[in-house]
Amino acid sequence: MDYNELKLAVEKELADVKTPQELRDFSHKYLGKKGAIRGLFSELKNLDDDEKRKAGQEINRFANECEIRVKELEKGFIEDSRKSSLQDDVEELEINPPKIGHLHPITETINEMNKIFLSMGYSIVDGPEIETDEFCFQRLNVPSDHPARGMQDTIYLKEPNIMLRTQMSSVESRTLANYKPPFKVVTPGRVYRNEKANKSNHFIFHHYQGVVVLERVSLKDLFSTLNLVFKKMYGFNVNVRYRNKYYPEVEPGVGPDMQCFQCKGKGCPLCKGVGWIEMGGAGIIHPNVMKMAGIDTAKWMGFAFGLGLDRWVMAKYNITDIRTLLGGNLGYKYHENEGNL
Repeated sequence: MDYNELKLAVEKELADVKTPQELRDFSHKYLGKKGAIRGLFSELKNLDDDEKRKAGQEINRFANECEIRVKELEKGFIEDSRKSSLQDDVEELEINPPKIGHLHPITETINEMNKIFLSMGYSIVDGPEIETDEFCFQRLNVPSDHPARGMQDTIYLKEPNIMLRTQMSSVESRTLANYKPPFKVVTPGRVYRNEKANKSNHFIFHHYQGVVVLERVSLKDLFSTLNLVFKKMYGFNVNVRYRNKYYPEVEPGVGPDMQCFQCKGKGCPLCKGVGWIEMGGAGIIHPNVMKMAGIDTAKWMGFAFGLGLDRWVMAKYNITDIRTLLGGNLGYKYHENEGNL
């Protein structure tokens, strides 16, 4: 085999080396004392001195290059072997960290209700907890001498104009003032009233407000919307009723009640013995409220609802005392499999 043929053979076989044994076989075949590369020197005897010197240098260079490549491959095999050995020594550990904590049931309920309303084309908005008399009362058709102000036991920060919001309707009045119809929005949030805490009432609680302004709406649209939410939250067998109620910002006004989830309508301390729990208030938006927001009542009309979010949470998770929602009671732990607290 001449020099050029040998170079091609060496290149091909080096490229095909895949194991340490194949590399040892290659070294023995080409670089050993009786290897093919060393055998090239025996063919130099027929050359003159000058050609012999040049050919000898070329063969030595070729042999050195082959040895370098062999050492590189050998080093790679050793490194692979070390990594494999280390990997074999690693103990397989299952990493299943325990679940620590969970979302608050109020947050869980808000997320679920938001998802329901988003699927119906609503947007979610927010507003300030520190509110002015204008947006908390005046723009909701509640003048300064109106009895509804006494009913809400307002917590004032600076009488008579700065207060903690008593209802999420304040965000409704801001929405009506700042957005051009048509729109459908909901807004969950915390509200405050100077009330004595008991099983079903608290001085800090949560509302879920909704407001819809379209060219034409009716109580039928309002009832169908709330009925759908009740069914999605509590199942299709949920019992709901609507009673006439007075709210200054709507006309007519209704109150959606749900059969008490604790006593199933028989009467208990939670429902005050009537078998039903008031879950919010709603109605057709009063024309005065629309006009104060600059909305043309000849073209637009709307409905609004304010849901007592804490009671929706209690019914969802079978909680019988509203005070525990803000009491830091670690006994209320969410169980995924059971779906309750």
